Amino acid sequence: MSFFITLVESSDVSRRAIETLPKVHAMMNKGLTLPEYRAFLRDLYHIVWHFCPIMAAAASRCDDRLRNIRYELYERIEEEKGHETWVLEDIGSVGGDVPGAGTLPPSPPVQAMIGFNYYAAERVHPCSVLGMLYVLEVIASVYGGKVADSIARAIGRDPGKGGFRFLSSHATMDADHLAQLNVLLKTIADPAAQTAIIDSTRVNFHQFGQLFGDGGFVSHLSR
Repeated sequence: MSFFITLVESSDVSRRAIETLPKVHAMMNKGLTLPEYRAFLRDLYHIVWHFCPIMAAAASRCDDRLRNIRYELYERIEEEKGHETWVLEDIGSVGGDVPGAGTLPPSPPVQAMIGFNYYAAERVHPCSVLGMLYVLEVIASVYGGKVADSIARAIGRDPGKGGFRFLSSHATMDADHLAQLNVLLKTIADPAAQTAIIDSTRVNFHQFGQLFGDGGFVSHLSR
């Protein structure tokens, strides 16, 4: 059995747990209110802003035994850099606070997720970053397009006319990235690396789910 299949099977319970959350179920089927979507985008901005720096931190820890991982991370960084500006563009398109997105901290679950990913990449194993990649690319490719359409209907907007660039584009883009990650994960045979990736995947799914709880983006509505 390939490690990719092992990863899918070992983390699928964590992924499906997100689908059972009331706020996620409502978002997928009924969308979000405009204030909720603005708050969600603000949290999303911080996740995306740190995506490349976390990959860079992991790449700096990859020695020559992990050169294929390092080179893959270099390519991902090149592809993903600047995408946080897409989120800012979406925030502006729906009347959100663009300057505030960068100056105000994200919700506690997002802070915890970002902090864990830096820690895991630098202190546990650099391959931990692949767990982060897997989670975010699964979420974007499986749910991104549906969520964008659902929110657009709820707030009476055309998803093709502003406000949904990041979600809509990554629904397709990350499906391709996930296929590439599948190939890369099949090359990883080291038990320590595999364990780190599986743990990172579970933690990232868990923390992303917490984003939709009481301490998540909805808490920003009072700010």
